[in-house]
Amino acid sequence: MHKIAIPQFMIDRVIQLRGKEHCFEDFDPARTALLVVDMQNGFLMPGVAHALCENAQQIVPNINRLARAAREAGASVVWIQGVFREETLASWSVSYEMAGPAATKRRIASLTRGNKGWELWPELDVKPEDLHVEKTRFSAFIQGSSTIEEQLRARGVDTVLVTGTVTNVCCESTARDAMMRNFRAIMVTDANATFTDEEHNASLMSFYLVFGDIMSTDFAITCLSRNAAKRRAAE
Repeated sequence: MHKIAIPQFMIDRVIQLRGKEHCFEDFDPARTALLVVDMQNGFLMPGVAHALCENAQQIVPNINRLARAAREAGASVVWIQGVFREETLASWSVSYEMAGPAATKRRIASLTRGNKGWELWPELDVKPEDLHVEKTRFSAFIQGSSTIEEQLRARGVDTVLVTGTVTNVCCESTARDAMMRNFRAIMVTDANATFTDEEHNASLMSFYLVFGDIMSTDFAITCLSRNAAKRRAAE
């Protein structure tokens, strides 16, 4: 598990800017979705993964806890899977150019729909009522990547809790773009994973200062249960 290290000066800057440490803690669970990004064998399973992030296995219990709490509170759970599509060889050619032929070949083999790498990690607590979304870019919200925005809008969702791997690429990209598409975005500090603590914390700090909120798993679950109880009491 990553060692979370958000310096006090960063928290102080956020409080100065927004008036409180957690600007989104009063979110409505009924209008909230837990997003689980790229928790697939292609990133977690040795021998199968094209981009193995060993730390990602360690956040599975927290993601499962969040998923249970989200369902109990009336929030949606969304499993987001990266997928290779042939058209991206042209429409996202720069990415493949940067990766080079060998890495591109591994990515295609891993993330083609139906292949072992494309499948969700088997220890995840996936339920039939959950949503499944495929994306073709690092961000699920960027134009043309997926149908996630339409599906969330149809459910009345205005807040997203972002978890998954890797923190500083697909998770942060998705969270930033969610905010840019006018969703309240929260990254869960100990339910995201990347390759090093330094990358993880740098990503969280950059996001926290400008784009949204960050919360631990425990705090996010507290908010889900507390806010759901408040909503029920008001009905």
